[in-house]
Amino acid sequence: MGTIDGTTRIKTCIGEYDFAVDGGAVSTITLRGDNSIPAGAYILGGFIEVLTAVTSGGSATVAVNSEAAGDLLAAAAVSGAPWSTTGRKSVAPVFTGASSLKTTAVRSLAITIATAALTAGRFRVAVLYL
Repeated sequence: MGTIDGTTRIKTCIGEYDFAVDGGAVSTITLRGDNSIPAGAYILGGFIEVLTAVTSGGSATVAVNSEAAGDLLAAAAVSGAPWSTTGRKSVAPVFTGASSLKTTAVRSLAITIATAALTAGRFRVAVLYL
């Protein structure tokens, strides 16, 4: 296997969402932070750490994206898992070849808010990649 950015070591990408900073309109929001994954990277796994439960005045859903919509976490209602409680939650790649993702261009972690706007929430998304 070749190298990405001169190394074959596992790297991290961390993005953060905070309703107080980012708002909660129905949209796609690029997460803030050290949030750039190079083209050709293999995303192996990671987690979401919910610091403040995500809420909505309606039936909002949130998906977490890297290469494609919902590839790290499919759209899930904020009234249930993983958004309604604090703590660390799993993302889709689970450190297996079959579940890994490969980027086709430089990507940033993002979320997609759909159905209704958010009214609160704060979380971090961390992924590990080669």
